[in-house]
Amino acid sequence: MTAARIKRLIPITVIAIVAVVGFIVFRDRLTFDALAENRAALIEFRDANYILSVLVFIAAYTAIVGFSLPGATIATLTGGFLFGLFPGVLYNVTAASLGAIIIFTAAKMGLGERLAARMEASPGRIARLKSAIDRSQWSVLFLMRLVPVVPFFVANVLPALVNVRTWVFAVTTVVGIIPGALIYTSVGSGLGEVFEAGGTPDLGIIFKPYILGPIIGLCALALLPIALRVFRKEPVA
Repeated sequence: MTAARIKRLIPITVIAIVAVVGFIVFRDRLTFDALAENRAALIEFRDANYILSVLVFIAAYTAIVGFSLPGATIATLTGGFLFGLFPGVLYNVTAASLGAIIIFTAAKMGLGERLAARMEASPGRIARLKSAIDRSQWSVLFLMRLVPVVPFFVANVLPALVNVRTWVFAVTTVVGIIPGALIYTSVGSGLGEVFEAGGTPDLGIIFKPYILGPIIGLCALALLPIALRVFRKEPVA
């Protein structure tokens, strides 16, 4: 392995190491109970240092996503709890998008460009699959963001492995995560009442019909270009 190749693998290797260590260290700390226990201190810090609290929150959330640490959902709830639905959703989308771009870029630098080149150079089905993915990039990326069952980490790394352009990834990430971010930020903005009642938030709300219905509608719109290609008998991924 050449020195240049090793250098390209350093970012994704560092992320993988930090992810493993972070899972061991933080899996029992970045929890709803921890948020409930520290809510008074967090509110006090926010009220005394609003701008600093915003910057610290965005940096922490970006690190959680960028290094695939546990606690992304709790971070989203915290954004709603501390800053309300708006601008909380803006901070959540900004941080989650920055973190996603970091891990996407690292994976693309270390693995994606080389793997995509091999796929394009391969004969037969592999090359046709890569070509079909390229033609359906926007639809596939939006679907991965909109469908609640696709893990966020998977949606960050898979596009890198087929060498999706960074700006395409960034646009589909920012736009695609807005529906989910709105829902969970809204849940977070109501945590004050949940804490007072000694309860826990309903994180399964995204699967309720009145929430899931509009998301399915957005998925249908994302699928439309693929459906048109099928109708025209064009190859699709």
